[in-house]
This record gives sequence, structure tokens and C-alpha cells, in this order.
Amino acid sequence: MKKIKIFQDFVKCGVIGWCMEILVTAFDALRRREPTLTGHTSLFMFPIYGAACLLRPLFYLLSGLHWIIRGLVYMSCIFSAEYLSGRFLQKRGRCPWGYESSGWNIRGVVRLDYAPAWFGLGLLFERVLLKKNGKRS
Repeated sequence: MKKIKIFQDFVKCGVIGWCMEILVTAFDALRRREPTLTGHTSLFMFPIYGAACLLRPLFYLLSGLHWIIRGLVYMSCIFSAEYLSGRFLQKRGRCPWGYESSGWNIRGVVRLDYAPAWFGLGLLFERVLLKKNGKRS
């Protein structure tokens, strides 16, 4: 039963991440005044976002702390995962994102100005993964 729950959480996080990325890239198209408002993502991103399910034990561990502290910890975890997965894919010529043009980048795979987005996404993943029958478990 536990393997099924981990798989379900993996899929939830993967889908949430994909949808978030498609919306963000579509809004960026709106900012660039592209009439099609095309959003996009990569198949590689699903397991990267899905891996957020591994944060579930951390969500429980930090549950008594203020949301700002929790968000900062989750943001740090997401930055670490983004960096590690980005470098792994970059070394293989498969990284679907490149932040070299941003002044806030680290090795082209992390953008520090995305901190608020990762802060919020971590709290969203917490809320989704700790929710059970309409209540937090």
C-alpha cells in the first residue's frame, strides 16, 4: 500500500509541476505579446517535479514551524534538486532549460530570482501531500 501512495504522490507532484510550468510559460508568452499564448514543458520535467513527493517526511517534520520557515526550507530543497538535476542533464546535453541570459543564474541551471516561485510551490506541494479527505493528515 505504501508503494501505491508514493506513486500517487509522485504523479500528483509531476502533474502539478507540469501544469505550473505550462501556465508560467504561457503567461511569459502573453508578456511577449505572442497571440497564441503557447505554454510548454519537457518530458524530463515530470520526474523532476514528481520527486517532490520525497519531501513528504520533511513536511511532517516541519509541520509545527511557521509557514515562512517551512517555505524557506522547501525553497532550498527545490533549488538543490533543480541544480542537481540541471547539472546532470546539462552534462548529457539534455537540459530543457537554460538560464545563462539571466544575471541571477548559477551555472545556467538555477535562477535565484525564482525563489518566490519555489517558496510557493513547496508550500503547495506540502498542502497537497498532507491533505487527506479534505483535512491535513
